[in-house]
Amino acid sequence: MLCPAVSNLQNPSLRNFPRGSRLLKHADFQAVYQQGKKHFSGNVAAFYRERSEGSGSRVGFTVSKALGGAVERNRIRRRMRAAVQRHLTQLVKPLDVVLHPRKAVIAMDFGKLDAEIGQLFAAIQKGRGR
Repeated sequence: MLCPAVSNLQNPSLRNFPRGSRLLKHADFQAVYQQGKKHFSGNVAAFYRERSEGSGSRVGFTVSKALGGAVERNRIRRRMRAAVQRHLTQLVKPLDVVLHPRKAVIAMDFGKLDAEIGQLFAAIQKGRGR
């Protein structure tokens, strides 16, 4: 039997959020912060920029230590990842997006978080931001 940490086929969260849709490199995060725009919603801040190379959008998460211990931060990350998976197809333009959740994300109803991510992605897609 394969270990779930080794096999992406055993882990459904990684199967639905492919590696090509994730922002992974530090340099890519820095490029978004330095060259991108910002959009703030009630519980999530988004930093984004259009990218010329490649196709499809990539999403990354930044959950700081101020939001709690490792267990709380990982729970926030999992909830955010699940909401992003449901709305990733809304991002038609090739964008790099970094999401910064607030502490309230850990306790809020998932339906509200899901709706907020959907509204956030719609606003980003239209290019609203500073």
